[in-house]
Amino acid sequence: MSIRVIVADDQSLVRAGFAALLEAQDGIEVVGQAEDGAQAVALTTELAPDVVLMDIRMPVLDGLEATRRIVARPELSAVRVVVLTTFELDEYVFEAIRAGAAGFLVKHTEPADLVRAVRVVADGEALLSPGVTRRLLAEFATRAKEAPAPRLLAELTDREREVMTLVAEGLTNAEIAERLVLSPATARTHVSRILLKLGARDRTQLVVLAYESGLVRPGWRG
Repeated sequence: MSIRVIVADDQSLVRAGFAALLEAQDGIEVVGQAEDGAQAVALTTELAPDVVLMDIRMPVLDGLEATRRIVARPELSAVRVVVLTTFELDEYVFEAIRAGAAGFLVKHTEPADLVRAVRVVADGEALLSPGVTRRLLAEFATRAKEAPAPRLLAELTDREREVMTLVAEGLTNAEIAERLVLSPATARTHVSRILLKLGARDRTQLVVLAYESGLVRPGWRG
């Protein structure tokens, strides 16, 4: 089945360019376009796409608040929001990720990277490459308004903490399996259990929790 996408951007040329690029790909269908955040929320509610490309700065309702409203709707739990920004180290991007966005793209990204990002997010992975995403999370983690209670991580086993650390590095399930000498299915099961225990929406929120809880610190790598 095709990956159904909504493109939300107040610049008509940018919006049309992204839509045309995605429509030209096999297995991707642009089902709607929005010129502000309010339209993006309305269209997403109506169409329940797989992925929303959401510009951060838009009139009427900005991408940050639009993302919050989408994520807050239980019936839209399968929708993945990817925020679009002009600047990589943008505090609004971090807030959007904390609000539930699956990742972010800079607007000057290469066309092939945009297409790959849509496919990766639709497949349930976090958009955590290149490493600039992790640098952004590390930079703004200490500014978080609400840190998760330390007891949350106490729910995890030692192995689950290890897996969560690797998720925070941006590793996929296959890469985690290779690092820990597990089967991909076992790695996926560990990630699913961590998500359930911590009440996290997706892998990207696990990264936020890993930094905010101190499980991973800026500059660390496993």
